[in-house]
Amino acid sequence: MWRAARRVSVCAPVGARCLGSLVSQRAIGSARLSATRLPSAAAFSLARRGLATKPFLLHDIGEGIAEVEVLQWFVKAGDTVQQFDKICEVQSDKATVEISSPIEGTIESIAYSVGDTAKVGSPLLQWAGSGGGSGGGSGGGDAASVTAPAHAPPPAAAASHPADSKVLSTPATRALARRHGLDLTSIVGTGRGGRVTKEDVQAVLSGGSPAAPAAAAAAPPAAAAAAAAAAAAAAPLPPLPPLPPPRLLADRHEPIRGIKKAMVAQMTAALAVPHFGYSDEVVMDELMAMRALLKPLAAELGVPKFTLMPLIVKATSMALHRFPELNASVNADCTQLTVKAGHNIGVAMDTPNGLLVPNIKDVGNRSLLQVAQELARLQVDASAGKLAPADLKGGTFTLSNIGNLGGTYTGPVINLPEIAIAGLGKIRPTPRYDEAGSLVRRSVMQVSWAADHRVVDGAMMARFSNTWISILEKPASFLLME
Repeated sequence: MWRAARRVSVCAPVGARCLGSLVSQRAIGSARLSATRLPSAAAFSLARRGLATKPFLLHDIGEGIAEVEVLQWFVKAGDTVQQFDKICEVQSDKATVEISSPIEGTIESIAYSVGDTAKVGSPLLQWAGSGGGSGGGSGGGDAASVTAPAHAPPPAAAASHPADSKVLSTPATRALARRHGLDLTSIVGTGRGGRVTKEDVQAVLSGGSPAAPAAAAAAPPAAAAAAAAAAAAAAPLPPLPPLPPPRLLADRHEPIRGIKKAMVAQMTAALAVPHFGYSDEVVMDELMAMRALLKPLAAELGVPKFTLMPLIVKATSMALHRFPELNASVNADCTQLTVKAGHNIGVAMDTPNGLLVPNIKDVGNRSLLQVAQELARLQVDASAGKLAPADLKGGTFTLSNIGNLGGTYTGPVINLPEIAIAGLGKIRPTPRYDEAGSLVRRSVMQVSWAADHRVVDGAMMARFSNTWISILEKPASFLLME
Protein backbone atom coordinates (compact mmCIF):
# COMPACT_ATOMS: atom_id res chain seq x y z
CA MET A 1 0.00 0.00 0.00
CA TRP A 2 2.24 2.85 1.08
CA ARG A 3 6.03 2.67 1.42
CA ALA A 4 8.79 2.53 4.04
CA ALA A 5 12.45 2.66 5.61
CA ARG A 6 15.45 2.72 8.30
CA ARG A 7 19.22 2.51 8.41
CA VAL A 8 21.51 0.04 10.22
CA SER A 9 25.19 -0.78 10.22
CA VAL A 10 26.09 -4.39 9.60
CA CYS A 11 29.46 -6.00 10.18
CA ALA A 12 30.31 -9.61 9.71
CA PRO A 13 32.14 -11.78 12.31
CA VAL A 14 32.53 -15.44 11.29
CA GLY A 15 29.92 -18.12 11.91
CA ALA A 16 26.58 -16.28 12.02
CA ARG A 17 24.10 -14.73 9.65
CA CYS A 18 22.84 -11.21 9.41
CA LEU A 19 20.15 -10.53 11.99
CA GLY A 20 18.00 -8.67 9.53
CA SER A 21 17.63 -5.30 8.01
CA LEU A 22 16.08 -2.09 9.22
CA VAL A 23 14.36 0.29 6.87
CA SER A 24 15.77 3.80 6.05
CA GLN A 25 14.70 7.03 4.65
CA ARG A 26 18.01 8.13 3.22
CA ALA A 27 19.92 6.96 0.19
CA ILE A 28 23.20 8.87 0.53
CA GLY A 29 24.81 9.98 -2.71
CA SER A 30 28.18 8.69 -3.72
CA ALA A 31 30.96 8.94 -6.26
CA ARG A 32 31.63 6.09 -8.64
CA LEU A 33 34.70 4.00 -7.86
CA SER A 34 36.12 1.69 -10.47
CA ALA A 35 37.19 -1.79 -9.44
CA THR A 36 40.97 -1.74 -8.98
CA ARG A 37 43.63 -4.08 -7.63
CA LEU A 38 46.77 -3.68 -5.63
CA PRO A 39 49.95 -3.90 -7.69
CA SER A 40 51.27 -7.40 -7.95
CA ALA A 41 54.27 -6.42 -5.84
CA ALA A 42 51.95 -5.34 -3.03
CA ALA A 43 49.99 -8.57 -3.31
CA PHE A 44 53.27 -10.52 -3.22
CA SER A 45 54.29 -8.56 -0.12
CA LEU A 46 51.03 -9.44 1.57
CA ALA A 47 51.49 -13.08 0.72
CA ARG A 48 55.01 -13.08 2.19
CA ARG A 49 53.61 -11.73 5.44
CA GLY A 50 51.10 -14.59 5.57
CA LEU A 51 48.04 -12.45 4.78
CA ALA A 52 46.05 -14.67 2.44
CA THR A 53 43.86 -12.97 -0.13
CA LYS A 54 40.21 -13.87 0.47
CA PRO A 55 36.85 -12.82 -0.96
CA PHE A 56 34.45 -10.85 1.23
CA LEU A 57 31.01 -12.20 0.36
CA LEU A 58 27.73 -10.33 0.48
CA HIS A 59 25.80 -12.45 2.93
CA ASP A 60 22.04 -12.69 3.41
CA ILE A 61 20.85 -9.51 5.18
CA GLY A 62 17.46 -10.96 5.99
CA GLU A 63 13.85 -10.58 4.77
CA GLY A 64 14.49 -12.95 1.84
CA ILE A 65 16.53 -10.32 -0.02
CA ALA A 66 18.37 -11.71 -3.07
CA GLU A 67 20.15 -8.60 -4.38
CA VAL A 68 21.12 -5.08 -3.35
CA GLU A 69 22.20 -1.87 -5.05
CA VAL A 70 25.63 -0.47 -4.09
CA LEU A 71 25.06 3.13 -2.96
CA GLN A 72 28.58 4.12 -1.93
CA TRP A 73 31.99 2.81 -0.93
CA PHE A 74 33.83 4.03 2.15
CA VAL A 75 37.08 2.33 1.07
CA LYS A 76 39.15 1.88 -2.07
CA ALA A 77 41.72 -0.63 -3.27
CA GLY A 78 44.89 -0.38 -1.19
CA ASP A 79 43.17 0.93 1.96
CA THR A 80 43.86 -0.71 5.30
CA VAL A 81 40.76 -1.16 7.47
CA GLN A 82 40.28 -1.95 11.14
CA GLN A 83 37.60 -4.13 12.66
CA PHE A 84 34.17 -2.40 12.55
CA ASP A 85 35.32 0.18 9.96
CA LYS A 86 32.57 0.91 7.41
CA ILE A 87 33.17 -0.72 4.01
CA CYS A 88 30.14 0.17 1.91
CA GLU A 89 26.47 1.07 1.94
CA VAL A 90 23.90 -0.97 0.03
CA GLN A 91 20.15 -0.68 -0.48
CA SER A 92 17.63 -3.49 -0.86
CA ASP A 93 13.92 -3.14 -1.56
CA LYS A 94 13.37 -2.93 2.22
CA ALA A 95 16.38 -1.28 3.86
CA THR A 96 19.55 0.74 3.54
CA VAL A 97 22.41 -1.15 5.22
CA GLU A 98 25.99 -0.22 6.06
CA ILE A 99 28.37 -3.18 5.89
CA SER A 100 31.37 -3.07 8.23
CA SER A 101 34.65 -4.96 8.39
CA PRO A 102 34.75 -7.98 10.72
CA ILE A 103 38.59 -8.02 10.85
CA GLU A 104 41.69 -5.95 10.21
CA GLY A 105 42.99 -6.19 6.67
CA THR A 106 43.94 -4.53 3.39
CA ILE A 107 41.55 -4.07 0.47
CA GLU A 108 43.02 -5.66 -2.66
CA SER A 109 40.18 -5.01 -5.14
CA ILE A 110 36.54 -3.95 -5.30
CA ALA A 111 34.08 -5.97 -7.35
CA TYR A 112 31.26 -3.47 -7.92
CA SER A 113 30.95 0.18 -8.84
CA VAL A 114 28.43 2.56 -7.34
CA GLY A 115 24.98 1.88 -8.80
CA ASP A 116 25.73 -1.78 -9.62
CA THR A 117 23.46 -4.56 -8.40
CA ALA A 118 25.18 -7.17 -6.21
CA LYS A 119 23.75 -10.63 -5.69
CA VAL A 120 23.66 -12.18 -2.22
CA GLY A 121 26.55 -14.66 -1.94
CA SER A 122 28.76 -12.91 -4.49
CA PRO A 123 32.15 -11.35 -3.52
CA LEU A 124 31.94 -7.64 -2.75
CA LEU A 125 35.73 -7.31 -2.67
CA GLN A 126 39.02 -9.19 -2.29
CA TRP A 127 41.16 -8.49 0.72
CA ALA A 128 44.08 -9.71 2.77
CA GLY A 129 43.07 -9.93 6.42
CA SER A 130 45.26 -10.32 9.49
CA GLY A 131 42.59 -12.30 11.29
CA GLY A 132 43.08 -10.14 14.35
CA GLY A 133 39.38 -9.45 14.73
CA SER A 134 36.58 -11.66 15.88
CA GLY A 135 36.25 -13.49 12.60
CA GLY A 136 37.49 -13.87 9.03
CA GLY A 137 36.18 -12.21 5.93
CA SER A 138 36.17 -15.28 3.67
CA GLY A 139 33.19 -17.01 2.24
CA GLY A 140 32.61 -18.76 5.55
CA GLY A 141 29.83 -17.27 7.71
CA ASP A 142 29.80 -13.56 8.25
CA ALA A 143 27.57 -12.47 11.13
CA ALA A 144 25.90 -9.16 11.74
CA SER A 145 26.47 -6.52 14.34
CA VAL A 146 23.80 -3.81 14.48
CA THR A 147 24.79 -0.34 15.59
CA ALA A 148 22.73 2.82 16.05
CA PRO A 149 22.64 5.20 13.08
CA ALA A 150 24.63 8.37 13.33
CA HIS A 151 22.69 11.51 14.18
CA ALA A 152 21.92 13.70 11.21
CA PRO A 153 23.88 16.97 11.09
CA PRO A 154 22.02 20.17 11.88
CA PRO A 155 20.49 21.87 8.83
CA ALA A 156 23.01 24.73 8.84
CA ALA A 157 25.93 22.32 8.70
CA ALA A 158 24.27 20.05 6.16
CA ALA A 159 24.27 22.78 3.53
CA SER A 160 28.08 22.59 3.26
CA HIS A 161 29.26 19.26 1.85
CA PRO A 162 32.94 18.25 2.14
CA ALA A 163 32.65 15.76 -0.71
CA ASP A 164 30.16 14.75 -3.34
CA SER A 165 29.79 11.33 -1.69
CA LYS A 166 28.45 13.03 1.43
CA VAL A 167 25.83 15.19 -0.29
CA LEU A 168 22.34 14.23 0.88
CA SER A 169 20.30 13.40 -2.20
CA THR A 170 18.27 10.61 -3.78
CA PRO A 171 19.63 8.28 -6.50
CA ALA A 172 17.39 10.02 -9.07
CA THR A 173 18.85 13.41 -8.12
CA ARG A 174 22.43 12.12 -8.37
CA ALA A 175 21.69 10.55 -11.76
CA LEU A 176 20.22 13.82 -13.06
CA ALA A 177 23.27 15.78 -11.86
CA ARG A 178 25.71 13.27 -13.42
CA ARG A 179 23.84 13.33 -16.73
CA HIS A 180 24.29 17.11 -16.97
CA GLY A 181 27.82 17.18 -15.55
CA LEU A 182 26.88 19.03 -12.35
CA ASP A 183 28.81 18.81 -9.08
CA LEU A 184 26.32 18.32 -6.25
CA THR A 185 28.70 19.93 -3.76
CA SER A 186 28.26 23.25 -5.60
CA ILE A 187 24.47 23.19 -5.17
CA VAL A 188 22.86 24.46 -1.99
CA GLY A 189 20.22 21.94 -0.88
CA THR A 190 16.79 23.25 0.06
CA GLY A 191 15.40 19.92 1.27
CA ARG A 192 15.18 18.63 4.83
CA GLY A 193 18.56 18.71 6.56
CA GLY A 194 20.24 20.33 3.56
CA ARG A 195 19.22 17.56 1.13
CA VAL A 196 19.75 18.42 -2.55
CA THR A 197 16.48 17.76 -4.39
CA LYS A 198 15.72 17.28 -8.08
CA GLU A 199 14.12 20.73 -8.03
CA ASP A 200 17.45 22.21 -6.86
CA VAL A 201 19.27 20.56 -9.77
CA GLN A 202 16.60 21.64 -12.26
CA ALA A 203 16.82 25.21 -10.93
CA VAL A 204 20.54 25.23 -11.74
CA LEU A 205 19.90 23.75 -15.19
CA SER A 206 17.33 26.46 -15.92
CA GLY A 207 19.85 29.20 -15.16
CA GLY A 208 19.29 29.82 -11.44
CA SER A 209 20.67 28.36 -8.24
CA PRO A 210 19.07 28.04 -4.82
CA ALA A 211 20.62 30.63 -2.56
CA ALA A 212 21.62 29.98 1.03
CA PRO A 213 19.24 31.65 3.46
CA ALA A 214 20.55 34.99 4.61
CA ALA A 215 20.26 36.26 8.13
CA ALA A 216 17.31 38.54 8.63
CA ALA A 217 18.20 42.17 8.97
CA ALA A 218 17.19 44.04 12.08
CA ALA A 219 13.87 45.82 11.78
CA PRO A 220 14.21 49.60 11.28
CA PRO A 221 12.46 52.01 13.65
CA ALA A 222 8.82 52.74 12.87
CA ALA A 223 9.49 56.23 11.52
CA ALA A 224 12.27 55.06 9.23
CA ALA A 225 10.12 52.20 7.97
CA ALA A 226 7.25 54.57 7.18
CA ALA A 227 9.57 56.94 5.30
CA ALA A 228 11.08 54.07 3.34
CA ALA A 229 7.61 52.78 2.44
CA ALA A 230 6.53 56.23 1.24
CA ALA A 231 9.66 56.61 -0.88
CA ALA A 232 9.17 53.17 -2.37
CA ALA A 233 5.55 53.98 -3.23
CA ALA A 234 6.57 57.17 -4.99
CA ALA A 235 9.37 55.58 -6.99
CA PRO A 236 8.47 54.02 -10.36
CA LEU A 237 8.43 50.25 -10.48
CA PRO A 238 11.47 48.71 -12.19
CA PRO A 239 10.78 46.78 -15.38
CA LEU A 240 10.35 43.06 -15.01
CA PRO A 241 13.35 41.01 -16.12
CA PRO A 242 12.81 38.97 -19.28
CA LEU A 243 11.75 35.40 -18.75
CA PRO A 244 14.41 32.81 -19.52
CA PRO A 245 13.69 30.67 -22.55
CA PRO A 246 11.97 27.39 -21.65
CA ARG A 247 14.35 24.52 -21.34
CA LEU A 248 13.05 21.06 -22.08
CA LEU A 249 14.83 18.28 -20.27
CA ALA A 250 15.42 15.04 -22.09
CA ASP A 251 13.44 11.92 -21.21
CA ARG A 252 15.14 9.72 -18.67
CA HIS A 253 14.79 6.07 -17.75
CA GLU A 254 15.02 5.08 -14.09
CA PRO A 255 15.16 1.50 -12.82
CA ILE A 256 12.52 0.61 -10.23
CA ARG A 257 14.45 -0.39 -7.13
CA GLY A 258 14.28 -0.49 -3.38
CA ILE A 259 11.00 0.54 -1.76
CA LYS A 260 9.35 1.25 -5.12
CA LYS A 261 10.11 -2.30 -6.19
CA ALA A 262 8.45 -3.64 -3.04
CA MET A 263 5.45 -1.40 -3.71
CA VAL A 264 5.10 -2.86 -7.23
CA ALA A 265 4.84 -6.37 -5.80
CA GLN A 266 2.43 -5.36 -3.00
CA MET A 267 0.06 -3.37 -5.19
CA THR A 268 0.06 -5.97 -7.97
CA ALA A 269 -1.00 -8.63 -5.46
CA ALA A 270 -3.55 -6.34 -3.78
CA LEU A 271 -5.31 -5.37 -6.99
CA ALA A 272 -5.81 -9.04 -7.83
CA VAL A 273 -8.23 -9.10 -4.87
CA PRO A 274 -11.84 -8.08 -5.68
CA HIS A 275 -12.38 -4.79 -3.83
CA PHE A 276 -15.63 -3.01 -3.13
CA GLY A 277 -15.98 0.56 -1.92
CA TYR A 278 -18.35 2.24 0.53
CA SER A 279 -18.41 5.96 1.38
CA ASP A 280 -20.06 8.07 4.04
CA GLU A 281 -19.50 11.32 5.92
CA VAL A 282 -18.79 12.21 9.55
CA VAL A 283 -19.78 15.44 11.33
CA MET A 284 -16.62 16.21 13.28
CA ASP A 285 -17.62 19.27 15.37
CA GLU A 286 -17.95 17.50 18.72
CA LEU A 287 -14.78 15.48 18.18
CA MET A 288 -12.88 18.67 17.31
CA ALA A 289 -14.19 20.32 20.51
CA MET A 290 -13.07 17.30 22.53
CA ARG A 291 -9.63 17.46 20.95
CA ALA A 292 -9.37 21.18 21.84
CA LEU A 293 -10.09 20.31 25.50
CA LEU A 294 -7.58 17.44 25.58
CA LYS A 295 -4.75 19.17 23.69
CA PRO A 296 -3.28 21.19 26.65
CA LEU A 297 -3.58 18.16 28.94
CA ALA A 298 -1.81 15.96 26.39
CA ALA A 299 0.97 18.55 26.08
CA GLU A 300 1.53 18.41 29.86
CA LEU A 301 1.76 14.60 29.60
CA GLY A 302 4.36 14.56 26.83
CA VAL A 303 2.31 14.82 23.60
CA PRO A 304 2.76 18.42 22.38
CA LYS A 305 0.97 17.84 19.06
CA PHE A 306 -2.29 16.13 19.95
CA THR A 307 -4.21 15.74 16.70
CA LEU A 308 -7.52 14.11 15.81
CA MET A 309 -5.75 10.97 14.63
CA PRO A 310 -5.35 9.27 18.08
CA LEU A 311 -9.10 9.75 18.63
CA ILE A 312 -9.88 8.23 15.21
CA VAL A 313 -7.51 5.31 15.83
CA LYS A 314 -9.11 4.61 19.21
CA ALA A 315 -12.63 4.86 17.74
CA THR A 316 -11.61 2.35 15.05
CA SER A 317 -10.53 -0.12 17.71
CA MET A 318 -13.83 0.34 19.58
CA ALA A 319 -15.79 -0.37 16.40
CA LEU A 320 -13.64 -3.43 15.68
CA HIS A 321 -14.59 -4.85 19.10
CA ARG A 322 -18.16 -5.01 17.77
CA PHE A 323 -17.14 -6.29 14.32
CA PRO A 324 -14.08 -8.51 14.92
CA GLU A 325 -14.46 -10.19 11.50
CA LEU A 326 -13.03 -7.01 9.91
CA ASN A 327 -9.88 -7.25 12.06
CA ALA A 328 -8.73 -10.28 10.13
CA SER A 329 -6.61 -11.68 7.32
CA VAL A 330 -7.02 -14.41 4.72
CA ASN A 331 -4.49 -16.95 3.50
CA ALA A 332 -3.11 -16.95 -0.03
CA ASP A 333 -5.78 -19.22 -1.56
CA CYS A 334 -8.59 -17.66 0.50
CA THR A 335 -9.54 -20.91 2.24
CA GLN A 336 -9.08 -19.63 5.80
CA LEU A 337 -9.99 -16.40 7.61
CA THR A 338 -7.90 -15.58 10.68
CA VAL A 339 -9.58 -13.18 13.10
CA LYS A 340 -6.83 -11.30 14.95
CA ALA A 341 -6.98 -10.93 18.72
CA GLY A 342 -5.08 -7.62 18.83
CA HIS A 343 -5.94 -4.42 17.01
CA ASN A 344 -2.69 -3.40 15.29
CA ILE A 345 -3.96 -0.35 13.45
CA GLY A 346 -1.76 1.00 10.67
CA VAL A 347 -1.59 4.72 9.88
CA ALA A 348 -0.31 5.71 6.43
CA MET A 349 2.38 8.42 6.65
CA ASP A 350 3.89 10.65 3.98
CA THR A 351 7.69 10.63 4.51
CA PRO A 352 10.78 11.70 2.53
CA ASN A 353 11.14 8.06 1.44
CA GLY A 354 7.56 7.80 0.30
CA LEU A 355 4.37 6.48 1.86
CA LEU A 356 4.89 4.17 4.86
CA VAL A 357 2.33 2.32 6.98
CA PRO A 358 3.63 1.67 10.51
CA ASN A 359 1.07 0.31 12.94
CA ILE A 360 0.19 0.94 16.57
CA LYS A 361 0.20 -2.40 18.34
CA ASP A 362 -2.68 -3.59 20.53
CA VAL A 363 -4.73 -0.39 20.39
CA GLY A 364 -7.61 -2.05 22.24
CA ASN A 365 -5.53 -2.39 25.40
CA ARG A 366 -3.95 1.08 25.24
CA SER A 367 -5.33 4.27 26.71
CA LEU A 368 -6.00 7.25 24.46
CA LEU A 369 -2.85 8.95 25.78
CA GLN A 370 -0.75 5.83 25.08
CA VAL A 371 -2.12 5.70 21.53
CA ALA A 372 -1.19 9.37 21.05
CA GLN A 373 2.32 8.81 22.44
CA GLU A 374 2.96 5.79 20.20
CA LEU A 375 1.59 7.57 17.13
CA ALA A 376 3.88 10.55 17.84
CA ARG A 377 6.89 8.19 18.11
CA LEU A 378 6.06 6.47 14.83
CA GLN A 379 5.69 9.83 13.06
CA VAL A 380 9.08 11.05 14.32
CA ASP A 381 10.81 7.77 13.41
CA ALA A 382 9.17 7.65 9.98
CA SER A 383 10.31 11.19 9.15
CA ALA A 384 13.85 10.40 10.32
CA GLY A 385 14.01 7.04 8.51
CA LYS A 386 14.36 5.13 11.80
CA LEU A 387 11.31 2.87 11.72
CA ALA A 388 12.10 -0.67 12.84
CA PRO A 389 10.82 -3.65 10.79
CA ALA A 390 8.53 -4.52 13.73
CA ASP A 391 6.81 -1.13 13.33
CA LEU A 392 5.82 -2.08 9.77
CA LYS A 393 4.77 -5.70 10.36
CA GLY A 394 1.71 -7.31 11.87
CA GLY A 395 -0.91 -4.72 10.92
CA THR A 396 -4.56 -5.82 11.06
CA PHE A 397 -6.43 -2.71 9.82
CA THR A 398 -5.27 0.47 8.05
CA LEU A 399 -6.26 4.15 8.10
CA SER A 400 -5.06 6.32 5.21
CA ASN A 401 -5.40 10.04 5.99
CA ILE A 402 -5.30 11.58 2.51
CA GLY A 403 -7.03 14.64 3.97
CA ASN A 404 -3.66 15.88 5.23
CA LEU A 405 -2.84 16.67 1.61
CA GLY A 406 -6.24 18.16 0.81
CA GLY A 407 -8.18 15.30 -0.78
CA THR A 408 -11.86 14.64 -0.07
CA TYR A 409 -12.63 11.26 -1.63
CA THR A 410 -10.23 8.41 -2.36
CA GLY A 411 -10.24 4.81 -3.52
CA PRO A 412 -7.88 3.11 -1.03
CA VAL A 413 -6.24 -0.21 -1.86
CA ILE A 414 -6.29 -2.98 0.75
CA ASN A 415 -2.99 -3.52 2.53
CA LEU A 416 -2.66 -7.31 2.18
CA PRO A 417 -3.09 -9.61 4.02
CA GLU A 418 -5.60 -7.30 5.77
CA ILE A 419 -9.18 -7.28 4.47
CA ALA A 420 -10.30 -3.66 4.99
CA ILE A 421 -8.97 -0.10 4.88
CA ALA A 422 -10.33 3.43 5.40
CA GLY A 423 -9.41 6.55 3.42
CA LEU A 424 -10.04 9.75 5.40
CA GLY A 425 -10.73 12.99 3.57
CA LYS A 426 -10.09 16.60 4.55
CA ILE A 427 -12.45 18.16 7.10
CA ARG A 428 -14.38 20.93 5.33
CA PRO A 429 -16.97 23.48 6.48
CA THR A 430 -20.23 22.30 4.90
CA PRO A 431 -23.86 23.49 5.06
CA ARG A 432 -26.18 20.95 6.71
CA TYR A 433 -29.70 20.93 8.15
CA ASP A 434 -30.03 20.40 11.90
CA GLU A 435 -32.86 18.53 13.67
CA ALA A 436 -35.08 21.61 13.55
CA GLY A 437 -34.61 21.98 9.80
CA SER A 438 -32.41 25.06 10.05
CA LEU A 439 -29.40 25.43 7.79
CA VAL A 440 -26.21 25.34 9.87
CA ARG A 441 -22.47 25.20 9.33
CA ARG A 442 -20.87 21.83 10.11
CA SER A 443 -17.32 20.44 9.87
CA VAL A 444 -17.65 17.34 7.70
CA MET A 445 -15.12 14.61 6.86
CA GLN A 446 -15.66 12.10 4.09
CA VAL A 447 -14.62 8.49 4.69
CA SER A 448 -14.03 5.99 1.88
CA TRP A 449 -13.90 2.32 2.87
CA ALA A 450 -12.52 -0.56 0.78
CA ALA A 451 -12.85 -4.22 1.69
CA ASP A 452 -12.05 -7.68 0.33
CA HIS A 453 -15.37 -8.68 -1.26
CA ARG A 454 -14.47 -12.36 -1.03
CA VAL A 455 -14.96 -12.33 2.75
CA VAL A 456 -16.71 -8.99 3.51
CA ASP A 457 -20.14 -8.01 2.24
CA GLY A 458 -21.61 -4.54 1.92
CA ALA A 459 -24.00 -4.95 4.85
CA MET A 460 -21.18 -5.72 7.28
CA MET A 461 -19.14 -2.76 6.04
CA ALA A 462 -22.14 -0.42 6.34
CA ARG A 463 -22.91 -1.53 9.91
CA PHE A 464 -19.27 -1.15 10.91
CA SER A 465 -19.14 2.31 9.32
CA ASN A 466 -22.32 3.39 11.16
CA THR A 467 -20.86 2.28 14.49
CA TRP A 468 -17.55 4.03 13.79
CA ILE A 469 -19.32 7.25 12.79
CA SER A 470 -21.56 7.21 15.88
CA ILE A 471 -18.48 6.99 18.14
CA LEU A 472 -16.78 9.92 16.41
CA GLU A 473 -19.90 12.09 16.33
CA LYS A 474 -20.64 11.42 20.02
CA PRO A 475 -17.14 11.23 21.54
CA ALA A 476 -18.56 10.96 25.08
CA SER A 477 -19.00 7.28 24.14
CA PHE A 478 -15.23 6.95 24.61
CA LEU A 479 -15.90 7.00 28.35
CA LEU A 480 -18.57 4.30 28.21
CA MET A 481 -16.83 1.91 25.82
CA GLU A 482 -13.28 1.99 27.29
